[in-house]
Amino acid sequence: MDHYVVSARKYRPATFASVVGQKALTATLRNAISTGRLAHSYLFCGSRGVGKTSCARIFAKTINCLHPTPDGEACNSCESCEAFNRGNSMNIIELDAASNNGVDAIRELVDQVQVPPSMGRYRVFIVDEVHMLSPSAFNAFLKTLEEPPSYVIFILATTEKHKIIPTILSRCQIYDFNRITIRDMIEHLSYVAEQEGFTAEPAALNVIARKADGAMRDALSIFDQVAASSRGNITYQSAIENLNVLDFNYYNRLLDCFLEGRVLDSWLIYKEIRDHGFDSHFFINGLADYMRDLMVACHPSTIVLLEADDEARESMARMSARCTPEFIYRAMNLCNEADLNYRVASNKQFLVELTLARICQLSSPSPQGNDGEGEGRLQPIAPASAPTATPVSAGQAAHAVPRSSAPVEPRVQPTATAVTPPAVAPAPPPPVQPQPQRRAVRRPGAASTFSLSGQSAAGGPTETVATTRTVSQPRDKGYTPEDLNGAWQEFMTLNPTRHILNNTMRASFPARVEGDRFKMMVENEKQRQEMEEAMPEILTFIHDKLSNDSITVGVEINEGEASPHTWNERQVLAHMVESRPILKDFIDTFDLSL
Repeated sequence: MDHYVVSARKYRPATFASVVGQKALTATLRNAISTGRLAHSYLFCGSRGVGKTSCARIFAKTINCLHPTPDGEACNSCESCEAFNRGNSMNIIELDAASNNGVDAIRELVDQVQVPPSMGRYRVFIVDEVHMLSPSAFNAFLKTLEEPPSYVIFILATTEKHKIIPTILSRCQIYDFNRITIRDMIEHLSYVAEQEGFTAEPAALNVIARKADGAMRDALSIFDQVAASSRGNITYQSAIENLNVLDFNYYNRLLDCFLEGRVLDSWLIYKEIRDHGFDSHFFINGLADYMRDLMVACHPSTIVLLEADDEARESMARMSARCTPEFIYRAMNLCNEADLNYRVASNKQFLVELTLARICQLSSPSPQGNDGEGEGRLQPIAPASAPTATPVSAGQAAHAVPRSSAPVEPRVQPTATAVTPPAVAPAPPPPVQPQPQRRAVRRPGAASTFSLSGQSAAGGPTETVATTRTVSQPRDKGYTPEDLNGAWQEFMTLNPTRHILNNTMRASFPARVEGDRFKMMVENEKQRQEMEEAMPEILTFIHDKLSNDSITVGVEINEGEASPHTWNERQVLAHMVESRPILKDFIDTFDLSL
């Protein structure tokens, strides 16, 4: 029986081309070898398992190769390459700084530097975990590292570059290794499975890659573990069972409960998760990660932030299409609050269940900020039932309510007696009839908060007022510039908490360009963005106030001198001195300053 070798060693890279996930870095090293532009010291930095030591060995082997290939790879057939492959090359010395971190170990290394190579052109010293050297060992190493013999090359490797003293960093060429991406890991694991004769589902490899957290060595070790338990048939189910990973199907079922307001069903799913041995803190952090993935999957331009294969990205995009960004954002915020409060909570199960209930209530039309705590119009807590995946469109997800064709009799659930369902479920909504054109009107005095969707900034849906006027009947009542400025001022009065917007509007009132076209000047890009975001709301208010729908206001950045409204103290003082020269004598006499 052949001796078993773990995959992390068996499939360790032997050439630059076989290094996973570091194409740009290995291309730079090959170019340096092919052109003969070699430095005397290198520093390889990066997290664990990304290929630092492997690249150092490949680099040492290649620069001593007697017949390197044109693209900068070792030939693997010359005497130097064969000695390296056998592991008895005298030109490559490795030192583990974690166990040899004293001055004596560095002095022995300095003594070996004086010995020229017996074969090949260079002696290469690889110092692994160099950040573990003591301060005195660093100091003893400085002079040799700066001016070694021409035949010596140092390659230092570390996972914690910030612990290395600046005098060492300044003497090295620094190469930062990237974390291995999920896509690269899955591709390499598929290759290993093919070489070993295993069958592996892409979903299972995706679970392994995510568990490895950017380290290829960890991914190969986990791969061996799952392969051993499943006897070479690596399935998604075997992967999540062996690695204690929470199945994404739980989160998908929870999302159905959130969008349909089924609080008790979400608690039953949480109980299933606890019964499978998962920690509640682990669950709430996993739910937060799931919500974050939903957020980045909302748009094709940000879905690249989702570290997964194409199939998983498409699945997440479909789930994200059922939600509004505001719903996801508020759910993320509630998960974050639960994470912060978890350590001090005396009843941790209750904390998680309360968080799930609040997320379920995010889809209610509450007037109190829509954070799951509003009063008055909260939708009823639906009784527990078998979870169903009812499709909800992106526009309806934040306001989804349970649908029923007849009143539902209340049912008592023995597992969740703390919540009592209503005696009679609400009657089904009447058929939707075509409505006249509605105009959105901001409620006077409403506080403005951050909003991710087209809803009102207060968190709830924008209040609407129905009118019988259609788009084909625009209002065109006459008005004066004073009327427009009065409406402009009134909008600021009704929104006292929007400080940036108020200051910008106060600094520049609209000036007529032609007819009903006006423009306002702002001083910087931030003010322009603030005004353009708020302009639809402002124009709606002005149109209703003046009964004229033809008014438009453009926003332009002032390219000339700054407006006096935006002067700082020194600019104001300079203007005063210029206007009243006698002030300068007054300031000089009393030695005044700002």
